[in-house]
This record gives sequence, structure tokens and C-alpha cells, in this order.
Amino acid sequence: MLQDLLFSVRELRKRPGLALTAVISLTLGIGATTAVFSVIYALLVNPYPYLGADRMIELNVLNEKGDNRWIGVTGPQLRILQKANCIEDAAATWGTWNLTTTGEDLPEDVPSVQMSANAGVYFGVPALLGRTIIPSDAPEGQDPAPVIVLSYQFWQRHFNSDPAVVGRNLQLVHKNYTIVGVLPSRFTIGDADVYVPLKLTNDTSVYLQPRVRLKPGVTREAANAELQPLFEQFAKETPNRYPEKFRTHVRAISDRYMEHLGRSLFLLMGAVGLLLLIGCANVSILLLARGTARQQELAIRSAIGASRWRIQRQLLTEALGLSLAGAAGGVLLAYRAVPALVRWLPEYSFPHEAVIRVNLPVLAFTVALAILTGVLFGLAPAFHFSKPHVAQLMQSSSRRTTGGGLGKRTHSLLVAGQIALTLLLLTSAGAAMNGFLRVIHADLGYDPHNTMSVGIPVHQNAHVSWEDRTTYFTQLLARISAMPEVVAAGISTNATPPWNGWNTSFEVFGTPSSQQEMLRANLVSPEYFSVLHIPLLQGRLWEPPEIVRGARLALINQTLARQYFPQGDALGHQLRLPDVKAEPPFSQAVKDSNSWLQIIGVVADARDDGLNKPVKPAVYVPYTLQVGMYTQILVRARSSPLAILNRVRMEVKAVDPDQQVFGQTRDLQQWIERQDEYAYGRLVATLFTGFSVLALVLAAIGLFSVVSYSVAQRTNEFGIRMALGATPRNVLRLVFASTGRTMIGGIVGGLLLSLLSSKLLAQWAEGSAQNPMVIAGVIVLLGATSSIAAWIPARRASAVDPMVALRYE
Repeated sequence: MLQDLLFSVRELRKRPGLALTAVISLTLGIGATTAVFSVIYALLVNPYPYLGADRMIELNVLNEKGDNRWIGVTGPQLRILQKANCIEDAAATWGTWNLTTTGEDLPEDVPSVQMSANAGVYFGVPALLGRTIIPSDAPEGQDPAPVIVLSYQFWQRHFNSDPAVVGRNLQLVHKNYTIVGVLPSRFTIGDADVYVPLKLTNDTSVYLQPRVRLKPGVTREAANAELQPLFEQFAKETPNRYPEKFRTHVRAISDRYMEHLGRSLFLLMGAVGLLLLIGCANVSILLLARGTARQQELAIRSAIGASRWRIQRQLLTEALGLSLAGAAGGVLLAYRAVPALVRWLPEYSFPHEAVIRVNLPVLAFTVALAILTGVLFGLAPAFHFSKPHVAQLMQSSSRRTTGGGLGKRTHSLLVAGQIALTLLLLTSAGAAMNGFLRVIHADLGYDPHNTMSVGIPVHQNAHVSWEDRTTYFTQLLARISAMPEVVAAGISTNATPPWNGWNTSFEVFGTPSSQQEMLRANLVSPEYFSVLHIPLLQGRLWEPPEIVRGARLALINQTLARQYFPQGDALGHQLRLPDVKAEPPFSQAVKDSNSWLQIIGVVADARDDGLNKPVKPAVYVPYTLQVGMYTQILVRARSSPLAILNRVRMEVKAVDPDQQVFGQTRDLQQWIERQDEYAYGRLVATLFTGFSVLALVLAAIGLFSVVSYSVAQRTNEFGIRMALGATPRNVLRLVFASTGRTMIGGIVGGLLLSLLSSKLLAQWAEGSAQNPMVIAGVIVLLGATSSIAAWIPARRASAVDPMVALRYE
């Protein structure tokens, strides 16, 4: 075997162009496949570091329409869950809750999560430094101890990775906490900076997020059956948290990620698989061409006693050497490609606990892939050339006799297959790009340019009363609006598009309803519409005194007006939002906030349910009607809004030194780009386009190699034809005729594959569908590229000197 390997190296050194082309073809295919597999491995095989993560579930229910709804539980309900037969352990978290560092020059926003006392045991992740939260941190019926556990990222950022941080104090909202531990980098529950003990109370207004782990061997169906009567009991205790009719639906904690990202990843895996097949076909073509040139050598080896297996082993060794070299290049390419691929993934499309990198299992996959590809593209040359016709090949005119038959058919099939797969990739990329362009050019109904959304949390025990909280928000709006760099500013408590408002039930006065009607409710100030350039179509906006007192006056969008007031007489009618009410201390509201609201205006539709879905019925009410512990201020600037963010922070601090804006502030274009349909569309369209361009280059190289090989084998024939009177144009036509049949066969095969896969692509990549114009453009592009690849060697054949060709061996 070592002798075969050394001989293979010498042979490849004689043909560096062939070796380099083959290695690059394999590097692209293996590198792309390894990069995508790295993501799939991280998300499917090892996404979480938690104890028994494969048995951790989310508690959900499905309403009559089959819509999924998350379920929160109270403290007493959590204790009941912990005793269920199907459940091994259950903990609870509350948050993310934004705190602020105090006692420092500029307050820093610190997202926090409160965790039940058994959470450290439940998650089963040892602390990097110190310890996690333990039961003695939050004894039953007592206030939690003032201890805190830091996330790895916050420890690095705020404490510069100080190994002596355990035991130090951290002041948050004027309360001192003792740091008892630092968690490892993969512990990212809630993407929080800090974790504090949670006090379990009997307060039915506090809803916790249950963290549940099933016992080994318990199926989801069994868990659904056992938990259904429990949830029905919980629904009687807290009816506003459950649909009227529902069924329990537990799912794995990774399911919500795989529903969308899984489809995109499997599409991409299919694309890189096609790219790898094209690369393998390319190398096989090159080796077949190289084997043809070596037929006399192989015949001599056979004549002096080399067995068929010996020749096959030699040829397969050469193929495996190329594939291992391609794998080495592929691993280097994957190391560079994986971070770029992760940056392209939608921000919240995967669990942040997952470590996406090229690791040992991925490397093992790459080696196995290299061996498989080596065998795949090496088999055809090995079998074809391992049994030469010795007597025939030993003649000096052998070149004239070896260009036809099986060799030609094999080359034609490989090239036709390359063209078909390339056409499939190109049409898929065109469909994905077409769908993404529709998302980009969707009519938003508002103007996102030069506008940012500044989130401002209200900390616990701060601005508690309705009057104090509304005054605070009003002062913030006034100071930010007065900044010289600001064109306009408005409050958007929960109404930052293109996915805004909350789904809530409503009633129209005097209109009976057979089923619960839903709309999007938005809490805004009157400036909201001018900031976003949403026109008022009928009626008027709120006057300042009406905002101050939280008047029960509403505006509706066109969709709601068309559906419920088709005669155009919406003004003066009334509707009611039963869920808009005070829930102290988290939200305060004016008296009778959930009573009837008079409609005073109709505004134009703006996207409120993402970029692909139709606009939902929406109502806008004064933000002072119900004020929570959080708001957003939309700021339209004269230039880039993020450039004035620090000035905005100073204005917030000037109103209340203990308050601060959210750490992650984005402009509205970034809000659009974070939408799932935008991010997934960009990911699939960009990568499919990149892979299809690579496939096009590889297919062109393959066709060029085949035509060059064919021309070399027929040089003597072309000399005879030209000596007998054939013109260069006749020779050119002859070469293109044989090549054209292969191209047409590949294009027809590619079209059939594209049509067969169009439904799958449309189902797995939202908004992607085959377009006849795209398919026609792809055929023209592929035909032009193939023609150029074939024309170069054909032109060389038509320019040959007949006397030189007649002497060619």
C-alpha cells in the first residue's frame, strides 16, 4: 500500500494541473458539506449541556384551531406538577427581568432570570467558579438570600474574567448581592447576564415558566394523557391563561428551533450533497481522461504480470489520495466557513447553548466522507482501465481506437449528470432568491428608515403608581423629542413593526359573535403615526389632554374597518378589549380600562404579523390606558439613529439616574432583518446561490475536460477530415454536435429534477416557488457557460494543422 501511495504521488506530480483541479473540486464539495454538517451536528446531536436534556419538555396546549399556546404556572401549580407520575423533576424560572447596575458612572442594563431553589440540581450543570443556586438560597416561605450567579459572558464583560470574583458584591438597583458563582459559557437560560433565587409564592397573578424533565421511558403521548386533567384543573383556577377548549401538547425543548431551522438546514445539506456529487463527477471525468492517456502504460503492466486487482488497487489509491487531500482542504475551508455560516443564521433560530464548530465527530464524518468520495469517483476509472486490451493498445495507432465505446458513454453520462444537477441547483437558487426578493420588496405600510426603537424597562419598586409611571414616560418622550438630532419621537409600548401588538380578544358593540374574535392591540402615543409615516385615513388622533387622562378612545386599521364596518362607518362605533386591565405591580391602568372604547379614527394598514402574512385587524389605544414595566420609544433621526444612542441614554439618565435603556438597541431595518422569513430567506437564497455558482464552475470544468479529452483522442481523425477538404467550421460543428447531445440531455434531466423538487422547495423554503422566467434564464446561463467551456477546445481542434494531425500519436 505504501508503494502504491508513493507511486500515486509521483504520478500526480507529473500532472499538477489535473491534481490541483481535482483537489479544488473536492475541497469545495467536502468543505461545504462539513460546514453544514457541523451546524446539524451541534443542533441535533448535542445542543444542550443540561442533565437529561433529551427528556426536557415545554408545556403547551393547542386550541380548537390547532394553534400552539405556551402555558405558565403559579407557585402552587408548580408543586402539583412536581408530584406528577410522568415527571422526574420540575423547576421554574421567571424573567428575563432587566436590572441596572447602580453605584457606577453610567448604569448598565443587566438582564436577569430568577430561578427556583432547585434549579441548580434540575439543570445539573456545575459552576465554572463557585457554585450554582441551591435550595438554602430560597427557603420555603422566606425571602431569598441576596446571592447572585453570573453568566460567563457577563463575567467576561463586566469583571474582565476575574478568577477571584466569587465573594465580591454587585449592586443592582441599589441592592447588594453576593456573587456565589460563575456559570460555564454554554449555560444561557433566558440569555441572562445574572441569575438570582426565586421566591415561590401563592400569588395567582405571578406566572412562572415551568422547566420539566420527564422520567426515562415516558413518551410524549403518555405525558399528554396524564397532564391533561391537571391542566384542566389549572384552567379552572386561572381561566384567563387557557383557551376555552384545549388539549395538552408537550414538545421537546429543541422542537421550536427545528420546526424552521431544521427545514433550512436539510435543504442546505441537500444542496451541498449535490455540490459534492458534481465535484466527484468532475474528478471521475479527470481520472477517466488521465486513465485513457495511461492505457499503454497499464497494458504494459498487465502484459508483464500485473493482476486486474493490482491495477484497480493502484488506481483506487490515487483516487483516495486525491480525496484525502481534498478532505484536508475541506476541513480548512470548513473552519473558515462555519463562523460565517453561524453569523448568517437568524439570531434566535437556534439554542444559544449549542456550540457550532468543527469538532472530533465532525472530523470523523469528514474522513469517512473523503473515503466514500474517493471510492465513488475512483471506481469507474479503476474498473474501466484494469482490464486493457493488450494487443490492441500496444499498437502505435492505439489512440485512434480508444476514444469510443464505453469511455465515451461514461464521459457523456458524467457530464450530463453534472449539467442536470447544476441546473437543479441553479433553479432552486433562483426560486429561493425570487422568494427572498418578494420579502425584501414587500409593502410595509410604514417607513423604517433612520428610525430606531429604544427599549426602556421600569425596575421593580420604581414608578409604581399609574400617575408616576405615565409622568415618567411623558418626560422621557419630551426630552428625547427635544434633541436637535431628532426629527420626531413617539411611544410604542408594544407596537414596533413589522410584528407588533399582542393577540387579544375583542367585542364590537351591538354585534353578536359566535366565536371569540381576535385582533392586535397596540399601546402608542399620537406621535407614533407621524414617526412611522402611517397616514390617518379617517377621523382624528388623540389630543394631549386625552393622552394625559388615558381616554377610552381608539383608532383602528383598514383591515379591521373593512371586516367589521364594510360601509365605511367605523367612526363613532365602540369596541372592547377585556384583557386591557391593571395587573399590579406589573401593569397599571385607568379605571374601567377594559370597558367600551369609542373609535375616533382609521389609519392605513401597516405590517403587524411579519413580512409574508396578511395584515391582521389592529386597534391602537393611548399608551396611558395601560402602562407596564416596560416601554419603547421610536426615534426618527436626521441621519443614522444609532449614532445618537448614547445621547438618548444620557437623556434617560437625566430623567431617572437609576433607569437605563435595553442593552440591544436596533434600528427598524434591523428589526426587519431579524424577522424569521427575512433571515431564513436570506440564508437559503445566499447559500443556494453560492453553491450553484460553484456547481456551475465545476460543471464547466468537467465539460471542458471532456471536450479537451475528446479532441485529443480525435486529433488524427480531424487531420484526415481536413486533408480531405473539411473546413475548420466543419470540424467545429462536428465537436459541438457530439457535445450538444450531452448538454441537451443534461438540461432535460435537470428540468425534470427541478419540476419534481419544486413542491418540496416551496414547502421547505417559505415563499420559494419555481418561476418560468427564472427557469428560462437559468437554461440560458447554463447553456452559455457550457458552450464557452466546449468552444475553447473545439476552436483549438478546428485550428490544427492537417499535417501535424496526421503525424499525431
